[in-house]
Amino acid sequence: MVAAVTTEVRPGRRRRRAAGSTSATQRSIYPSWFYLPAAALYLVFFAVPTFASFYFSLTRWTLFDTEFIGLENYVQFFSEPQLSQGFVNTLVYGFVTSGAKVVLGLALAVLLTSQLVGRGYLRSVVFFPVLVSTIGVGITFKALLDPFDGVVNTMLAAFGIDGPGWFTDPNQALLTIAAVDVWKGLGIATLIYIAGIVAIPQEYYEAARVDGASRWQQFRSITLPLVQPATATVIILSLIGGLRSFDLIWATTGGGPGFTSDVIGSVIYKQYQAGFYGLSTAGNVILFLVVTAVMVPISMLLNRKEVDR
Repeated sequence: MVAAVTTEVRPGRRRRRAAGSTSATQRSIYPSWFYLPAAALYLVFFAVPTFASFYFSLTRWTLFDTEFIGLENYVQFFSEPQLSQGFVNTLVYGFVTSGAKVVLGLALAVLLTSQLVGRGYLRSVVFFPVLVSTIGVGITFKALLDPFDGVVNTMLAAFGIDGPGWFTDPNQALLTIAAVDVWKGLGIATLIYIAGIVAIPQEYYEAARVDGASRWQQFRSITLPLVQPATATVIILSLIGGLRSFDLIWATTGGGPGFTSDVIGSVIYKQYQAGFYGLSTAGNVILFLVVTAVMVPISMLLNRKEVDR
């Protein structure tokens, strides 16, 4: 009797299980259709232009004609001093601005999370430059740092100091632009660090104070290790932005004086203006490869450190 009941029940269970698996399959397949619009946009606006850029960088092309020339554009890019100088300047600019934002952003974040009077107002002041147009910032600082009529050099002259040619001196132009870039982007780095510091449990600091740890020891042993995810985010965002920089440099010096403050972005624009479309496309590919080659190992290293902690 029991065996008969068992044999009658099992087919029903199998049928219910089969029906359940079919409905689960249907539910799992249905949401995948929502990926299609995003995939189509990715193909149209990223994948296809990227592969097309790789092809056109191997050609000498205009709007009406295309001639395949192989690696000639790349050879020319690295053989001409002004073009290769832009490559070096890009790396210098990216690492200088990124390093400065990490150090100054962390210092400001520690200050603005302490028991400071008016810290809410000061946070707004620090973040305000982020909201200003990059071109507007460039034009403003170009006027302020004018070597003859600028406000900064006029004030220095009042104290008997001869102000330098901030944007006109070949030895200072790139670093001056980097300083302006740091001023404008420091608010983002500070905001990220503030979020990281606020997320640290206060019990750690209370225990450290009970053990007699100084402020510096608390910073070195608690704050610095636990804001590692924020540091990784600031480094990645700042470095990508620095390597891809163009608008601020173009608004202040246009890559000058000469080619001393040119980066890959400004070199690409100048070659495109001159009608060397294939050479400018090769510059785009080089910029893409530089950002990828720099950021992939750095991202892997930072993420590995975060996991190890």
